[in-house]
Amino acid sequence: MKLKNKLLLLSTSLAFIFMTPVPVLAQDAQQAQALLDAVAKKVSSYDNIEIDFTWNLVNQKEQVDQKTQGNVLLSGERYRLSMMGMNRVYDGDKLYTIAPDDMEITVSDLDPDQDKSVTPSKLLTFYKQGYTYAWDIKQKVAGRNIQYVKLYPIDSEAEIKHMLLGIDTATNHIYKLIQTDAQGTQFILTVKSFTPNQNLAKDTFEVNLNKYQDQGYYINTLY
Repeated sequence: MKLKNKLLLLSTSLAFIFMTPVPVLAQDAQQAQALLDAVAKKVSSYDNIEIDFTWNLVNQKEQVDQKTQGNVLLSGERYRLSMMGMNRVYDGDKLYTIAPDDMEITVSDLDPDQDKSVTPSKLLTFYKQGYTYAWDIKQKVAGRNIQYVKLYPIDSEAEIKHMLLGIDTATNHIYKLIQTDAQGTQFILTVKSFTPNQNLAKDTFEVNLNKYQDQGYYINTLY
């Protein structure tokens, strides 16, 4: 897969842009809000989090079912994401997209306060602003109780119909995120493992461009 197509698919998997909400019952909304608040409180208590996940794009009408594995390490706004044979590193200042197959690194600016998409650093807290909520179904998954909350974006120009956020009620950790757009395409992220508070090396979120240049990588700067 060419770098341009990889970047497009990777960006699609991380960027969630939304459509108009529908009314929800106040009691359901309050119950959902309380659960999401508990998740946010739990997540904010960790110094860092490592997540192994699967990401699945499904469109039954077009007979598309594409699945890939991924890993992301989060610490505050900083992250290191590995997915689709590429690595994306945000050091708090610059975003580095590393494509080993193409021997190329793209360096760009990223302002987390201005970026409205669900970037990895926002993955576990993106729902705190810009949504209405509804209490949804509960499922038993491998002995765990997974409670789903339905999210309707407030943005009137959004393109996504709704999202379902599955939460493990025993740990208050996110288990699954299901995004459905107006055409019926679903983006499904399922957490396989969730490991907080690891001992990280000081350079975990650093990218040594000189090292990559010595290996023959092309450095593409977009700032």
